[in-house]
Amino acid sequence: MSGNKTVNLELSQIIHMLEDNGTFVEVSKNIIEKITDNLHAQDAVIMQISADGKSMHAIAEAKDVIGSKLDVEDISQCCLCSDELKRTAMSTASDEEKERLALCNAKICISVPITINNVKAMYLLVMGDTDDFAGEDKVIEYIKDVAMIIHSIAQSKVINNSLISSYDVLQKILDNIGSGIIVCSKNSGNILFENDMASHVTEVRETIRECLEEVFQNKDISGHIGTPMERYNTESGLWFEVRFSELKWIDGSDVVVATAADITQKKKNQQKIEYQAHNDFLTGLYNRMKCEVDLRKVIRRTEKAGLKGAVLFLDLDDFKHINDGLGHQYGDILLQQIAAGLTGIPGLRGHCYRMGGDEFVIIIEPEIYNELSKIVTNIKTLFNKPWYLMETEYFCTMSMGIALFPDNSVDVHEITRMADVAMYEAKRSGKNGYAYYSSEVENSTAKRLDIENNMRQAISNEINEFVVFYQPVVNVNTQMCTSCEALVRWDSKALGFMGPGEFIPLAEYLGLITSIGDYVLEEACRRCKIWNDNGHPDFYINVNLSVVQLLQKDVVENIKRILDKTGVNPKNIVLEITESFAINDMQRVMEIITGLKKLGPRIALDDFGTGYSSLNYIKQLPLDIIKVDKTFIDDIVEDDYAQAFVKLIVDLSKTIGTKIVVEGVEHKEQFELLKSLGVDYIQGYYFGKPVPANIFEEKNLEGRLGK
Repeated sequence: MSGNKTVNLELSQIIHMLEDNGTFVEVSKNIIEKITDNLHAQDAVIMQISADGKSMHAIAEAKDVIGSKLDVEDISQCCLCSDELKRTAMSTASDEEKERLALCNAKICISVPITINNVKAMYLLVMGDTDDFAGEDKVIEYIKDVAMIIHSIAQSKVINNSLISSYDVLQKILDNIGSGIIVCSKNSGNILFENDMASHVTEVRETIRECLEEVFQNKDISGHIGTPMERYNTESGLWFEVRFSELKWIDGSDVVVATAADITQKKKNQQKIEYQAHNDFLTGLYNRMKCEVDLRKVIRRTEKAGLKGAVLFLDLDDFKHINDGLGHQYGDILLQQIAAGLTGIPGLRGHCYRMGGDEFVIIIEPEIYNELSKIVTNIKTLFNKPWYLMETEYFCTMSMGIALFPDNSVDVHEITRMADVAMYEAKRSGKNGYAYYSSEVENSTAKRLDIENNMRQAISNEINEFVVFYQPVVNVNTQMCTSCEALVRWDSKALGFMGPGEFIPLAEYLGLITSIGDYVLEEACRRCKIWNDNGHPDFYINVNLSVVQLLQKDVVENIKRILDKTGVNPKNIVLEITESFAINDMQRVMEIITGLKKLGPRIALDDFGTGYSSLNYIKQLPLDIIKVDKTFIDDIVEDDYAQAFVKLIVDLSKTIGTKIVVEGVEHKEQFELLKSLGVDYIQGYYFGKPVPANIFEEKNLEGRLGK
């Protein structure tokens, strides 16, 4: 065997094998071949312990002589190996050890354990065929040093294989994630890794790289950590959220990880939630919340620029009647059509809001303020036409209030309230119109609140403050009073005496008109029976039925109850329905009128000619009387159109068998003209104003009652 210098030289050569790129088995075989030659050993073997620690098998051998003979299925049979370096010689071996040495044709065996990650994984066994083999300490140290080199190589290979394995696993995992991922060096910005989505999906790659470029250009990498960047890709229509994080890469370097997640659905959901939060689900218009937000911005901008704007507050007239009488499906369709109509007016798209129920607000921004008058006219025109609901014409008007900013107020809630106040003033003035806010209107509103509170109290106290007045209806030919119309007045203890124009619109608005209407009908029936029983058996009384009353589901049963309760002759009661009710939902109107006529009363069509007249529906309805509205009579002496209209109705009434009553006659000239046109009956101040029952008796009924 060579001397110490030779051994060191050979060890130096073995150390160079640490840089060998071959597999562990290949490198290990080269090493043990060299030490076998160097030591003149019989053979050298590397034995690997199985993963379960139960068996041991040769994985590398210098001369392929004895490796298979050292394999054991039971690790306890590995008698030549131990936890420390072990020198087993034939001369001193146990029987079991001698048997194993003899099997290998060896005289001596040196075994050294090799650990990987602090776990005993292999043994290096060097065999000699002479008793003095490895008898020197330097040989033992040499074998131990070689074992350490094999340990280092094994550890390095395990780490490298682990890195490669980890990278491969990482690649597979990240390729199957539904986000684009790019890893780049924090120092240089060079891309170290891209998953499949980031490298192959164009919009994802472009989005991430664009964001990374922005981050590195700003040199504020840490400032973007945890702060997402949203990007919209115009070509694909997709939204991405790019997030950044810092971490150590698998090689220990500092990197920035950029991930791009598709948030298109999230954006759509957000837009849907925002739409639901700011839009009315039925009409598609903006809602109250959005109105307040937008109005605040517009007022601030308008005030700053020294300009003007306006708020229009619309409320539908008698909308509750449609909902209650016809059903909410009709009301919903009407609201949708009105919303479409309003947004179709030039300048109003995007500026209309449904505040709830049948209330709408329109914001007139300063850019179109000069068109305010034209817009108001267009809105009125919109409501002068019928709405088509389920293939049937319906008429629904509106009342509108207008408040100006900054003139009236610059507070969102205050300006809206002012427009609301003006709206009610328009409604109180006869509906289907508009009013501007003013201090006088404000005072009127304060009075309205008093009226409302006292009206509720009056109705809850058996309606004893309401009184019925009577206005004569005179036969044109005989000039005798043959009937009268019952008209309600309110003698309020707190507010004094009020005519119908002051409280009826509010009663309708508050839904209190039904109680008042039932009271008036019952009082009129009682009074009619008294007059019929005391010398005037053919005298009859006209009673107005409000639209609210008529749309009650039990209207026929309710009127029958009143007729039965008072005992009046039903034929001496004339029930007046308004034209606006008669033209809506002909089938329902026919059902109601037919039901009422079966009870005995006659039916009159009131307010005929107020804007929606249709000769066709007059022929369809079983009417007894047509009452022409006073708007046709005011200028009838000079107005050829009004004369022609009345003459047409007179001729039509003769054809269909109805009587004509003309309202609002105040002058002799009007009376004479109407008489010449063939009108049957006259009602108006020319023959008498509405008065209490006792005064009416004295002025209009012949003789004393009861005589």
